[in-house]
This record gives sequence, C-alpha cells and structure tokens, in this order.
Amino acid sequence: MSATREFDAADYLTTPEDRVAYLEALIEDGDAMLIAEGIGEIARAMGASDFARQAGVSREAVYKGLVEGGNPTLETLTEALKALGLRLAVVPAA
Repeated sequence: MSATREFDAADYLTTPEDRVAYLEALIEDGDAMLIAEGIGEIARAMGASDFARQAGVSREAVYKGLVEGGNPTLETLTEALKALGLRLAVVPAA
C-alpha cells in the first residue's frame, strides 16, 4: 500500500498561466480570504523570499498576511499582484 501525499497547490503553480488561472478561479468564488491564501500559495511556489523582494514587502508580511486566517492590507495585495505582473481591476458582475 502506498502512502498518499497531502495536496499542496503550490506544487501545481509552476507557470504564470497556471498562477493566473488559479487566481481567476479564486476571484470568481469571491472569498477574500481564499484570494489572499491563493496569493500566498503562489508566493510559496515562487519562493517566498524572492516573491517578497519583488513585491516590496517583508517575508513576514507574506507569511502573516497571505495565509489562512491572515488579514493582508490592500497595499500588500496590490504589491503582491504587481510582483506577479498582475493588477486589480473592477468589471461589471456577470
């Protein structure tokens, strides 16, 4: 009998296209906490230190704000998205 591994989304977020598709799915769901956690998973996939440097935030901000139960500021989210080459946009709902 083989042991199963715990699922880790970061293992599947290896390309920019994968990351965008993942974030789009989380944004569609509309849960702000899931969106923040998703950005945190992407940060882990990229390497949290490199991601934090690119985002202009501390590693602690990544680990504290972009995890389950974290409470990131809008500034942290926008800088994190900028590090991913993305930006926030507002569009009409359906």
